[in-house]
Amino acid sequence: MADLTEKQLRSEQLVDGALLKVYRDQAEMPDGRTAVREWIDHPGASAIVPLFDDGQTLLIRQFRYPSRRVFWEVPAGKLDQDGEPAEEVAARELEEETGWRAHRFEKVGSSYPCIGYSNEIIHFYVARDLERGQQELGAHEFMEVKRMPFEEAVAMARRGDMLDMKSVTALWFAAAHMGAAIDS
Repeated sequence: MADLTEKQLRSEQLVDGALLKVYRDQAEMPDGRTAVREWIDHPGASAIVPLFDDGQTLLIRQFRYPSRRVFWEVPAGKLDQDGEPAEEVAARELEEETGWRAHRFEKVGSSYPCIGYSNEIIHFYVARDLERGQQELGAHEFMEVKRMPFEEAVAMARRGDMLDMKSVTALWFAAAHMGAAIDS
């Protein structure tokens, strides 16, 4: 197989934000030519599909500023520190966003959502053995939590009623993990 690796020659940081860092690099391509590569450094994230014993799950609704609209989503959050275990992030974010905690997490996959311009990776979990915890939204977080049948959430994703890629992917990973059909 051909070596398709590109080699970084120079890097210039354009943005040093609270969440993201943006770079413009000059890279050497496999044939020796150079190209400009602009990319976003993202710390990574975990996304969670909570599953209750009765077959229900939790979704959240929140406004997302870049798209200027409200989205249905699974609970999720970014890794706050280098080396922070993704499962710990899943546990923290589930409780902070929904007020529920899980005693068991099953990793169902990982995915790079934006490979053309970001190094972000999202780790997907199914959370089970749920019990009430304490919702602790951040000062700038506003969301609604809705409990619904898991099959209904998967159907929303399938119909296109859910437009958030990480949530659609999380539900499909969870459905495949459980052996459920996603053709709903």
